[in-house]
Amino acid sequence: MADALSIIPAAVLRNLADKLYEKRKNAALELEGIVKQLAMARDHGRITAVISLLTLEFARSSQVNHRKGGLIGLAAAAVGLATEAAQHLEQIVPPVLNCFSDQDSRVRYYACEALYNIAKVVRGEIIVFFNQIFNALCKLSADSDANVQSAAHLLDHLVKDIVTESDQFSIEEFIPLLRERMNVLNPYVRQFLVGWITVLDSNPEIDMLGFLPDFLDGLFNMLSDSSHEIRQQADSALTEFLQEIKNSPSADYGRMAEILVQRAASPDEFTRLTAITWINEFIKLGGDQLVAYYADILGAILPCISDKEEKIKVVARETNEELRAIRADPAEGFDIRAIISVARRQLSSEWDATRIEALHWIATLLARHRAEVMSSLDEFFDTLLKTLSDPSDEVVLLVLEVHACIARDAPHFHRLVVFLVHNFRTEPSLLEKRGALIIRRLCVHLDAERVYREFSTILEGEADLDYASIMVQALNLILLTSSELVELRVLLKQSLVNAAGKDLFVSLYSSWCHSPMAIISLCFLGQAYQHISSIIQSLLEEDINLKFLIQLDKLICLLDTPIFTYLRLQLLEPRKHIWLLKSLYGLLMLLPQQSAAFKMLRTRLKSVPSYGFAVEQFKQTSSGDPYSGILHHVPREAQITEDGDGSQEERNVHDGINFASRLLQFKHMQQQHRMHTRSQS
Repeated sequence: MADALSIIPAAVLRNLADKLYEKRKNAALELEGIVKQLAMARDHGRITAVISLLTLEFARSSQVNHRKGGLIGLAAAAVGLATEAAQHLEQIVPPVLNCFSDQDSRVRYYACEALYNIAKVVRGEIIVFFNQIFNALCKLSADSDANVQSAAHLLDHLVKDIVTESDQFSIEEFIPLLRERMNVLNPYVRQFLVGWITVLDSNPEIDMLGFLPDFLDGLFNMLSDSSHEIRQQADSALTEFLQEIKNSPSADYGRMAEILVQRAASPDEFTRLTAITWINEFIKLGGDQLVAYYADILGAILPCISDKEEKIKVVARETNEELRAIRADPAEGFDIRAIISVARRQLSSEWDATRIEALHWIATLLARHRAEVMSSLDEFFDTLLKTLSDPSDEVVLLVLEVHACIARDAPHFHRLVVFLVHNFRTEPSLLEKRGALIIRRLCVHLDAERVYREFSTILEGEADLDYASIMVQALNLILLTSSELVELRVLLKQSLVNAAGKDLFVSLYSSWCHSPMAIISLCFLGQAYQHISSIIQSLLEEDINLKFLIQLDKLICLLDTPIFTYLRLQLLEPRKHIWLLKSLYGLLMLLPQQSAAFKMLRTRLKSVPSYGFAVEQFKQTSSGDPYSGILHHVPREAQITEDGDGSQEERNVHDGINFASRLLQFKHMQQQHRMHTRSQS
C-alpha cells in the first residue's frame, strides 16, 4: 500500500475520488500511464500494490465517488497493462463485479463501463469469469435505471463476441446457469436469455441442440409472454431448433417429448399449436424412438383434437393418425395398458371428437393386440359400458363396435347384455331414446339371433315385472320393424316347419309372455294363428287396459306395413288360413269401435274375398256372429277344441312346439302380472 502511495501522486488519488467525472477521467489517464511504465519494467509487485490500493481504498469504499474512481482506475490499470493484464485479472475483475450490485445506479453504470474496457483488453482471458459476468448481466438487463440497462447491453454484446471467438468457453458449465433462469418472468431477462441462446446456437463450434431439453420448456414458456417481441424471439429460436432437429442424425426425442406433452395442454393457443406441431414432427422423424412415450403423447393429442382453434385441431388429427399408423410391439416397450388408460380417461372428455378418437384407439388395439387388451379389460370395461349412455349417437355407434369386438367372448357378451338390461331399467330415457339404436347395431355387429336369445333369457327371470313388460315390448317392436332384423323375421316365419325357427320361437316365447301383445306379434310372425286365438280367449277383463289397447293399436298399424305382406296375402285364401281370420276378428272385437285401429282392421277384413267360402258359409257369416259360420264349415282336422282341453294342439304339435304348454306358461306369467298390478294398486 505504501509503495502504491509513493508511486501515485497524491493529486491523482485526490482527483480519482472527485465528484466530477472529468477529473476522475483525467486521473485515470495518468494512472494508466503509471501502470504502463511499471508493466514495461515488469514490476508486477508494484502493479499488484496499485491494484490493491484501487480496490481497498476506492472500489470497496463507503464513499460513492471513491467507488466510481476505483472502477475507472481498475479499468485504466488493465488498459495500461495491455498484454500483461491477464495475470492480474484475479485482482482486477472481482471488485468490479462486486459493484454490479451497488445500491447507487451510477456505480453500477461505471461498473459496466469498467468491465467493458477490461474485457476489450483481455478478450478471451475474461472467460474464466464468465459465470459471474453472466449472472451480473442477467440482473442488470432488468435494472431499474435505463442508463445501466444500456451499458449492460453494450457489455453483453462484447461478451457474446468474445465467447463466440473463444475456445475456452464451456457450454457444459453454461447450461446450468441458463436452465436456472429460463422460467424467470421479467421480460428484459427473457430477452437477454433468448439472445444468448440464439448467439450460441449460431456458433457451429457449440452444440446447443444437444442441450435443448435443458431449456426447451423455458422457451415454450416465453411463447405466451405479454410482449409480442419476446414471443416472436422465442418462436424464432424454436423454429430454428426444429429445423436443426430435422437435419440432425440424432436427437433426444424422449426428454423433449415429455416437455411437449406438458406444453400441449397450455392455456395459450400459440403454445399449444407450437407444441403439437413439434410432436407431429417428432412422430414423423423419430416415431420408433418414442415408443415409451406413446401413452403420454396420446394423452396430449386427444384433447387437442377438440381444440377450439382450427389449426390445432388439424395438426392434432394428423398426428393422431400418424401415431396410430405406427405398429409398435409390446416387446419393444409399447405399453398397451398405458395407452388404454389414456383412452379410458378421454372417454370422459366433454368433447365428442376426443371421445370418438379414444374409442378408435381401443378398437385399433383390440384388432392388433387382442390378447393383451382382453387381459386388462377389467380396467376399462365398466367405462366402456357407461359410454353406451353417451349423448352423441356417433360415440354410441362406435362404442357398440368396440363392445361387439369384445363380446366375441361369451362371458363379456353376457355381461354386456346384463348391463344394458340394467341401464335401460335405471335410465328409462336411455331405452326410449337410444334403445332401438343400441339393440339394432348390436344385432348388426353380433349375431341378431344370439342377441335376442340373450335378452330373452335375462328378461324371463326379471323381477321387475313392469319393466320386463316394457323391455319386451321394445324388443318386439324392434324385431317387427328394423331392417337389420329381416333374417330373424324370416327364421321366425318358419317356426312351424323349421327346427331352427321353432327353437328361436320357443326361446323368445318365455320372456315375450310378459306382454300379451308381444306374444301375439311373435305368433303372427311365426304364423301360429291358432295359438293367437287361444291367447285372445285367455285374456281377462282386467288385461284389456289402456296400455294393452295402445300396444294393440300399434300392432294393427304394423299389420298394414310391408313386413306383414305375407299375412295379408294369406287372407286371399281364408278357408286355408281360417285361424288367421279368426285371430284378426278376435283383435277387432277387443278394440273400441270408435278407434282408428278398429276402422283400419275392419276395412281390411271387409276386403277378404268371399270366394274362399262356400255359399252356405257366407249366409251363416252374415247372420250375426262374424266367424261362427266360417268355423262351422272348417274341415275338422283344422279345428281346435274351445273347451281348453288342448287335444287338438297336443295332436298337432308343430315340429315339436307344444302350444298347450306354451299357453299355460303365458297364463301363468299374466297371472303374476295381475297380482303385481293389484299389489301396486
